[in-house]
Amino acid sequence: MGLKGIAAASAAIVALSVGSAQADEGMWTLDNVPADAIQKAVGFKPDQAWIDNVRLSSVRLAGGCSGSFVSPNGLVMTNHHCVSDCVAELSSAKEDLMKDGFLARTQAEERRCAGMEINQLVQITDVTETIKKATANKAGAAFADARRAAIATAEKECAGGDATTRCDVVTLYQGGKYHLYKYKRYQDVRLAFAPEFDVAAFGGDPDNFNFPRYCLDMSLLRVYDAAGKPIGSPNHFKWSKVGAKEGEAVFVTGHPGSTSRLDTMAQLETARDVFAPSYLIHNAEKRGRLIEFMNRGPEERRMALDKLTGLENGIKVWKGRHQALLDPEFMSKKRSEEGDLRGAIAGKPELKAIVGDAYEQIAAAEQKYTVLFPKYAFLEGRRAFDSDLANFARLLVRAAEESAKPNEQRLREFGEARLPALKQRLANPAPIYPELEIATLSFGLTKLREQFGPDHAIVKAVLGKRSPEQAAEELVKGSKLGDPAVRQKLFEGGKAAVQASDDPMIKLMLAVDPEARAVRKAMEEQVEAPVEAAQAKIAQARFALLGDSVYPDATFTLRLSYGQVKGWTEPDGTEVKPFTYYSGIYERATGNDPFDLPPSFIKAKDKLDMSVPFNAVSTNDIIGGNSGSPALNSKAEVIGLIFDGNIHSLSGDYGYDGRRNRSVWVDVRGMAQALKTVYGAEALAKELGL
Repeated sequence: MGLKGIAAASAAIVALSVGSAQADEGMWTLDNVPADAIQKAVGFKPDQAWIDNVRLSSVRLAGGCSGSFVSPNGLVMTNHHCVSDCVAELSSAKEDLMKDGFLARTQAEERRCAGMEINQLVQITDVTETIKKATANKAGAAFADARRAAIATAEKECAGGDATTRCDVVTLYQGGKYHLYKYKRYQDVRLAFAPEFDVAAFGGDPDNFNFPRYCLDMSLLRVYDAAGKPIGSPNHFKWSKVGAKEGEAVFVTGHPGSTSRLDTMAQLETARDVFAPSYLIHNAEKRGRLIEFMNRGPEERRMALDKLTGLENGIKVWKGRHQALLDPEFMSKKRSEEGDLRGAIAGKPELKAIVGDAYEQIAAAEQKYTVLFPKYAFLEGRRAFDSDLANFARLLVRAAEESAKPNEQRLREFGEARLPALKQRLANPAPIYPELEIATLSFGLTKLREQFGPDHAIVKAVLGKRSPEQAAEELVKGSKLGDPAVRQKLFEGGKAAVQASDDPMIKLMLAVDPEARAVRKAMEEQVEAPVEAAQAKIAQARFALLGDSVYPDATFTLRLSYGQVKGWTEPDGTEVKPFTYYSGIYERATGNDPFDLPPSFIKAKDKLDMSVPFNAVSTNDIIGGNSGSPALNSKAEVIGLIFDGNIHSLSGDYGYDGRRNRSVWVDVRGMAQALKTVYGAEALAKELGL
């Protein structure tokens, strides 16, 4: 390739990677905010004080969502579906909070979400050179071990044994950079408000990822200190009293979970041909089993509703992703982008020497992934052991084994810096429903036998002469791990106590753990290590061409997205407006699930202003994990609460299309009217400045 060709290829890469200003693409880390590009796109340039304030006002829910402080007294705004686990755990046959909602009229009435942890990002440190030095000239098992040890050491030194501090080493740009994120950890989190499920998830699965929408997918939590008092939160977002209008700038701070926009074609093809079909087939059948369980009666429906809702969401997400990966035009574009990058690398001898055969190494590793995936999914991923009791047993078995090792040699989730979160999970008093456990576990064991056949050693070890249903019933009914005190005693007793336990779930996990560890080790050494090492080489070349003018893939770390309130045009010419209004929810209501309004909204109908905006969309680039993120104006005031993306955003894992990709949020005016007029939440409304 001549100099002219190299220049053309480099220009093409820049255009494809950075995106145009009007596209509003990007999930930017808070230490690399593109202030000039933001000013050009939306007319506002954030300064460092603005960035620091939104960083400290934003929080992460460790279970996989985002949130934000919205008062000086530790009040946190997030989605209903982000706290549904807590709401379900606080519910009972006599008090169904999922059905009836919850409002604490005083702080004394707020109820603790025992399994919830909230993290506030206080510091970002670049540790790239430390990790790269530790892994230099290493490959395979040596690379994986060195990387694990370096990360464990950095996280331990950062946390310093302080249970109120959480430290995570984050891989960015697919190994191009490593950053150490230091968080303030809060583990006393209490529920202050959650609406009824029927209005929080109005429209259910049929409306999921669609727009127009009419969901009050909001909740309010409060963070408490070790003394049992609400914390002070001087950095917080105020609620806008005027909301937003079409064309106005919108900023979103949140924790997008993961994207694959920098993946190679070999990785995308593996996702298309291996992971996505397996995930969709397995979970579609599981969905049917859960629906069958829920149809047994109202109590069974209460037990399984949250699990079914999460499962249906995941299925719809992966259907959208799979459709994108099956789209010849989309894949052709991705192939062209990769070709442009490889062409530019090939045209620069110094970059060609760095990258070498990295793309071929990734392709070879993906072939090994295909072979390892079934056993990995069923054993290490616990697809075979779909049970909360089995999960507790796995945690106890591994904690006992790992605690005897030096910190740098442990599995990452059992490192010293991770122990406070592990202890909180084991101490969670959330109820275990035996009949639901039996239903999900028997399904997992059935699929295990179906996958590997009745003669496979692991199937024989798990089932013996029993049917999956018999094994599940014996395991669940014989286990005592539903009791937090039993779990705590086993954890404190260490390896001796775990190995001496006669709990059938503990025995099961002890029996399968060697095989599960073996396939995990193979995956780490034969797939993850070579892929990450190869990706780091590609990343180094990409940096040489583009610097940090591109954003890294999402990693469930705090990011900033910018955009504007804007509808879109469907391929058939249909214009979709950016706002829906209170009047629409009553027009859409049928009285039948999932378009059945709760009594509170029926009673309040005559008192509501039907012209108040309910939901809205904007061009912000988001992905799963952004649920619960605040939508802000340039004053850092809340104008909405992110809860979804539209149907076109489902391909956002692999790329962003500014023509139709939209984030969906609850309008702040809709939330304010609900709190004041529907629920009479005077104290909370006053605290929010309404």
